[in-house]
Amino acid sequence: MPQSLDSIVAIATAPGRGGVGVVRVSGGHVSSLAISLLGKLPVPRHATYAAFHDFDGSIIDRGIALYFPSPNSYTGDDVLELQAHGGSGVLSLLLKRCLKENVRLAKPGEFTERAFLNNKLDLVQAESVADLINATTEQAVRSANRSLAGDFSNTINQMIRKLIDLRVHVEASLDFPEEEIDINDVNFCESQLTEIRFTLDKTLKLAQQGSILREGAQIVLVGKPNVGKSSLLNCLSGEDVALVSEVPGTTRDTIRQTINIKGIQLHIIDTAGLRDSQDVVEQMGMERTRQAISKADAVLVLKDVNDEAGHELEKIFKLIPENIPRLHVINKIDLVIQNARAENHGNLTYVYLSAKTEQGIDLLKDKILQMINWHEEEGVFIARERHLQALIQAKQCLDSAATVLTRWEILAEELHQAQVALGKITGEFSSDDLLGEIFSHFCIGK
Repeated sequence: MPQSLDSIVAIATAPGRGGVGVVRVSGGHVSSLAISLLGKLPVPRHATYAAFHDFDGSIIDRGIALYFPSPNSYTGDDVLELQAHGGSGVLSLLLKRCLKENVRLAKPGEFTERAFLNNKLDLVQAESVADLINATTEQAVRSANRSLAGDFSNTINQMIRKLIDLRVHVEASLDFPEEEIDINDVNFCESQLTEIRFTLDKTLKLAQQGSILREGAQIVLVGKPNVGKSSLLNCLSGEDVALVSEVPGTTRDTIRQTINIKGIQLHIIDTAGLRDSQDVVEQMGMERTRQAISKADAVLVLKDVNDEAGHELEKIFKLIPENIPRLHVINKIDLVIQNARAENHGNLTYVYLSAKTEQGIDLLKDKILQMINWHEEEGVFIARERHLQALIQAKQCLDSAATVLTRWEILAEELHQAQVALGKITGEFSSDDLLGEIFSHFCIGK
């Protein structure tokens, strides 16, 4: 494995004070830097206690040095990790010291990018490093770890290998166009294709669940003024994040709060009440409500239990695109002494609750998870939007392939396009622009 001559350095621990701080170096100049800084080259993969020297021989700090020679390191290049006291001054001095030794400051995600380029990780595993760092729930951590361990990649690679085997069979048949198509060949292709499509459907389903884990879901609260949107937001979040008042139009801007339900992040957005108003500021708030609705994964339409359906509610319904799931929430049941419950009327679900007394809140949470199609399933791995799009593209190609089993040329092309789509997930077919976009969102030092 060729080693990168260009050497990079970064502080790998978060800013601020801590017991230990880490400075990481990777590249072709690591061994000379180690000798200059420590006075010797540490024993590979052993913790070495040493003094970290500045150029004038003075000691910056004392700590642990870890040396990983190429190719047995995270990046595949020589790597040196310096574990010093975690003060920002100490780490800054160590960083400046390294930058004087033919070493440059690392870009965000550059260590992991080198691991990918040196075939230490595929692209899915590389992305899961960032997802693991950013995970905020136990479910997300476990799913990111599954991706990092290669579960997602292995599934994709198995499908690619089966596609290649099937393509070989089809391409071989194309070499003999004068021969009639053997029914046994058609049956074989159909059997293999059915197996691949079954695996792909299951993988897509798991990836969609993983996307919810990673991104969370945008849940927008809409309704007329004074139906209890702000009270419901406060109730769901367990905090007084929104002002509650009997005065209509109190909420004039969107208020966003993230909550956690069974390990799933939900971004709850309280919006300005929708009504006819001449107040310019209130009109601006209502316009932001419309914008929030257009970006929502699901909408909660709130109504006061004493309200009759009217033209204002009809206007609200028209603002919600048909492809966005909606749940009707009937609030203030404490005023009419009703029990919390859920009712289905046709395709619509109504949840009766009280944001004031918290009756029915747990029922609402369960219904929200159902509305965004979340259900706990074994083997969920973290997935990104690009993964979903690639899987959907591959599915479309394989669905088309299933309709042209006796037309070898078209079948071969559909199988090829499906393979290309799946290869984009692991990085087999990835542009430099895509790599730059992915790694630019990593933290520096990883």
